[in-house]
Amino acid sequence: MSAAGGGGKLIRLPEVSAGRSPLFFIAGPCMMESRELVLETAERLALECGNRGAGLIFKSSFDKANRTSGGAPRGLGMEKGLALLGEVRNRFRVPALTDVHWPEQAAAAAEAGADVLQVPAFLCRQTDLIAACAATGRAVLIKKGQFLSPGEALQAGEKARSFGAKLVLLCERGASFGYNNLVADMRGLVAMRAGGFPVVFDATHSAQLPGALGGKSGGEREMAAPLARAATAVGVDGVFVETHPNPEKALSDAATQWPLDDFGKLADSLLAIDKARRESEKA
Repeated sequence: MSAAGGGGKLIRLPEVSAGRSPLFFIAGPCMMESRELVLETAERLALECGNRGAGLIFKSSFDKANRTSGGAPRGLGMEKGLALLGEVRNRFRVPALTDVHWPEQAAAAAEAGADVLQVPAFLCRQTDLIAACAATGRAVLIKKGQFLSPGEALQAGEKARSFGAKLVLLCERGASFGYNNLVADMRGLVAMRAGGFPVVFDATHSAQLPGALGGKSGGEREMAAPLARAATAVGVDGVFVETHPNPEKALSDAATQWPLDDFGKLADSLLAIDKARRESEKA
């Protein structure tokens, strides 16, 4: 991939491997609310990461298909959303990621320019979906279901590999024991990485309180940064941060999306921790 604005080198997907690449970020607004929002956020993130020499994969969803309420907004839809994702990739020269929910969406997303296809947490064991993502030749990021152990997440990763996926990333986003809460178990990061997969920690979804507000999820945004720092210290390859210029007015995950204005400060702290951890491991 080419460099983004600011001259920083962005991530080259084939070079991502467990424990071998500097920390990178998967970031963007949770949902494609509008073209203006997506382009504004992508431009800012490309500059922030480019100026720091940090890898960036831009993320946003064209369809939020698992909303708590059936009447909640879902995004721009596949046609408009994938076209916009391709525009982001070409304009800002950053790798792009979006999630897919049906096998037939995988090829369309890849053709539109998605470099990484995300298998959502609730669908992480769906064999046909994983097979379709792998068949595109794109990288596959599997969100570890809130109901899976680290060992079961490794099985999902191996499933993707068995269908020919060359690069498979596993993403931790917290485990659920019901009652509108999640727990991020740092031991799972170590276990999944030991299985030979690059591991990503989803800081903002791990701070969710699923369904806690009745018709929508709540969350503790202030916990996203401490969780991200802890995960980076333990050792992850990437950090996933959903970010928005005005989180309180976001149409999805308003309680947990990270303020775009504060992304650079968070990135600085995580990059410093990652550097210190790597140096300590060499000592």
